[in-house]
Amino acid sequence: MGTYEDEFKSIRWFLGHTTRLMLFPKKTEVRGADHFVREGPNIIVGNHSGSYKDVSVLLQNVPRMIYFTANQMIFTREGASELVSRHLHRHMGRFGGVIHLLLGPFYNFMVDYVSGHIARIGTIPVDIYGSKRASILRCQDYLRKGRAVIALQGRGRVHPKEPNPYVKEFRRGVSIMAYNLFKESGLSVPVTPLSLFGTHIMWGVPATIKVNVGPSLYIKDHWTGEEVSTVEAFRAALQRTVTGLLRESLSW
Repeated sequence: MGTYEDEFKSIRWFLGHTTRLMLFPKKTEVRGADHFVREGPNIIVGNHSGSYKDVSVLLQNVPRMIYFTANQMIFTREGASELVSRHLHRHMGRFGGVIHLLLGPFYNFMVDYVSGHIARIGTIPVDIYGSKRASILRCQDYLRKGRAVIALQGRGRVHPKEPNPYVKEFRRGVSIMAYNLFKESGLSVPVTPLSLFGTHIMWGVPATIKVNVGPSLYIKDHWTGEEVSTVEAFRAALQRTVTGLLRESLSW
């Protein structure tokens, strides 16, 4: 069996066509693309308000093989169908249920095909409602091997009641990974912040998706000598940076 990278190349054509379909008829504008880290360990962190469209944008624009932590529900037909149903109902009310029923065969095909290939390219299934420890440990292993891990923050939708509806409060997972790798292995992993805006607009509606990428941040620059305060300081810095990138993109 080949490496994850070999497996990824073998279905790259499919992903290219699929991501274009998922983003139809939107266009994407990216600024700061030169900040992407092209080799070695890297964590890419950003807001997550556009469900599968966020994933599609990153697959199209990050210039290297990337690894996602993914909601384990997408790995089964039943789980993915439930997620799609929720998405359609959120945007279209009762009419969303009719659309879901009509497009059922298409969704089933996509789930069967995509879930069969997701494991081959190293996507990490996680229980978004359960413990994050297992996914953190596995991500750390990927980073030690020089890979790029995507860690989007949020549940893949807009949260109207949050202070910033498009940037949900960041969790500590990314900061914990960076802390552990620096303390245990002396590995200073660049964490690349980016913001996504426009992916929250439902499929089929024309819009411009704005991707704003900033310079990488490092845990060592927020080191206090104590774990809890270092992790919190880095978490807060990442959230502030992504929020700032998003606000900046709104002026384009």
